[in-house]
Order: sequence, then structure tokens, then C-alpha cells
Amino acid sequence: MRKKAILITGAAGEVGQALVAKLAENSETHIISMDIMPLPPELAMKVHHIVGDILDQSLFERIISEFDITHIYHLAALLSTRAEYSPMLAHDVNVGGTMKLLQLAAEQSEWNRKPVKFIYPSSVAAFGMGSLENKAKNPRPQEWEWNTPITMYGANKLYGETLGVYYSNYYKQLADDNPTMLDFRCVRFPGLISAFTVPSGGTSDYGPEMLHAAAQDKPYACFVRETAAISFMAMPDAVTSLIQIASAPRENLTHQIYNITAFSLSAEEFAEYVKKYFPDAQITYKPDVNRQRIIDSWPIDMKDDAARRDWGWDPIYDAERAFSEYLVPNIRKRYE
Repeated sequence: MRKKAILITGAAGEVGQALVAKLAENSETHIISMDIMPLPPELAMKVHHIVGDILDQSLFERIISEFDITHIYHLAALLSTRAEYSPMLAHDVNVGGTMKLLQLAAEQSEWNRKPVKFIYPSSVAAFGMGSLENKAKNPRPQEWEWNTPITMYGANKLYGETLGVYYSNYYKQLADDNPTMLDFRCVRFPGLISAFTVPSGGTSDYGPEMLHAAAQDKPYACFVRETAAISFMAMPDAVTSLIQIASAPRENLTHQIYNITAFSLSAEEFAEYVKKYFPDAQITYKPDVNRQRIIDSWPIDMKDDAARRDWGWDPIYDAERAFSEYLVPNIRKRYE
């Protein structure tokens, strides 16, 4: 008999490692993690980790031959900056990988006559504000507004959202036996900041890069201008949001795609927090034209009223607590 299991893709990434650690603490269900990279040893011992490519169909066939997948947390993705340099690869991974997993989830849902929960982290990159004037006039867009991304990553994420809604609501809708649909749930993250993993190619990484550089007494040239502003979230809140939306009663959800956010800062305001705790931090500004253009296309913040109403979203870490209680103490320990 197949064992019930939770599948986490992209498990070796920033969000993935934090999610694996949290679920391994509290879940009695078997956890399968997957990534092209190995997990750190302290995490690998807690889960069944598979090193492999999200596009390798044979891997998924072996997984479902042994396990009954009840939840999928699909975190695997090629991030925004890297995706701009490798758009074909980004499309293959971000869209092709998502499509494969949605098909798997749909087939498992139909087979078991019970929906597989498919948790999909999307991104602020799904927005495209068009101009700095639009960005200033519309600081907190709703989920369905300004969905005109200018990056491959943003386009991939927006398409992934659309595919998830299709598979959840319309796939095989004309079939006579009316098969059970998968249960697709999506959160749109702002820029995420982790104290425990080094930034790895996200366009919002100028924030955490400032902190890591300051903790090592290294100068840092920020790749966006001082006034560039977007929303951020501490990693523990990001992980909590994924678990919360997965646990929410289906009847409470009025959306399938939810904005979530915690606090909004300009690059200069972020630097001021860094200098509060690292007074000798050497931070300058050397905007990169392409990365600045991407940041300019993202909103200053996001309207997350629906998530707060429907499933109790309420981040623990505002900017002050994120720095004082989570980021600074842990990053200091890392470099002691």
C-alpha cells in the first residue's frame, strides 16, 4: 500500500529549506523533498530527499508508484534575474515543471477521488505597473490589477497561476464522470528575506545582500537607486503563509490567488535599518539599468485584505521586528 506523503519541490532553495524544517517539526505525514541540489545534512535526515530535475518525468513516476501524494508545495523555479539571462530554460523550468506537477496532481486527485492540495508560491513579479507614475498612484494593487509583467519570471508565474486555476476548475470539465479536481491555492510573495540562506539570484536580493555584506564588514554597492521601493517579508512569515493557506477550509476561500505582504521599504530606508545595527556599514548606490527597470515595474506594496479576511493572514514580523528579532541576531551569528 502506498504511503501518504507531502511533496516539496525546490526544497534546497531559501523558502524550501525553511519549509522543510517547519513541516518536519510538525507533520506526521511522510515528506518527500526534491531539488537539483542536495539538502544540508541536518535537513536531509528528516525527509526523503531526491536529487533530480523537475523536468524528469521518470522521477515523478517512481514517486507516485510508492507514495500517495496528498499535498504538493511547488517551490522549484528559476528566479527573476537568472531567468532574464536564460529565458528558454526559465520557461522550461517555471512553466514546464509546473505543468507536469499540475497534471500529476490532477491524475492523483482523480484516482483517489479526493483533491490533492497544490500550493503554489507566486511573486510580486506577476505585476507590471507600466510606469513610475502608475506605481506612485497605485501603491497597493489587488490580485487582478496590473497583471502585465515585464520579465520572463513574472510571465512564467502569472501563467502558472492561470494553469493552476484551469486544472483546479476546468480540467476534464466535460468528462461524463465529473472527476474530482485538484485544490489549487496560490500566494503572491513580496521580496523574501532569510537570515539563514544566502541570496541566490532574486531581483529583491539587494536588501538581504546589504545585511550580509554589513555583517561581514564588506562594502556593498546597491544595484537599485535609493528611492526604489517594494514590499518585503521575513522568511518565517513566508513559510507560515504557505502552511496557513494549505490548512484553511476550502469553503472559506473566496480567491485561489492571494496577495500577501508584510512591510514596504525603499532601498534607502532598508539601508537605514542596516546602519542602525551595523553603524559602520558601507552602502553606496550603483543602479543596474536592467534590474532597476524590473524593480520599477513592481508595486510599492500589495493589497492583501482578502488573505487577512479569508484565512487569517497576519504577519508576525513588521520591519522593526524583522530586523531586531530575526535578521540581525541570526546573521550576526552566521559570521561570528
